Amino acid sequence: MGDNVRIRATKVTQEVGFAGLCGVVYGTTTPSVTDVRVIGVPDNDHAINVHFSERNESHWFAPNLIEFINYGAGQEITIGKKKLVRRADGGWDEVA
Repeated sequence: MGDNVRIRATKVTQEVGFAGLCGVVYGTTTPSVTDVRVIGVPDNDHAINVHFSERNESHWFAPNLIEFINYGAGQEITIGKKKLVRRADGGWDEVA
C-alpha cells in the first residue's frame, strides 16, 4: 500500500481511459472471494486497487497492467500512538 504506480498502456486500459494515469496503491484483494470488478484479467486471483487523486476515484486492476514508479517516500501513517514515515526504500521509520 502507498506505492506510486502508472497504468500501462494496453488495449484494455486505453478502452477504459486509464492508460498512462498515475495513482497510489490502496490495497490488494482476491477477486474470487471479494467479487470486485477488475480491469484486465487477474493473475493468480490477485488484483490491486489504485486511487487516482485527479479523478477522486479508485479501481481494481490486474497486476500486469500496473507499473511501479516508487514507494511514495514521505507518506505518514498513525497506528494508535505510533507515527510512521515511509522511506525511499519502502520501509517505515517511527517518529516522535
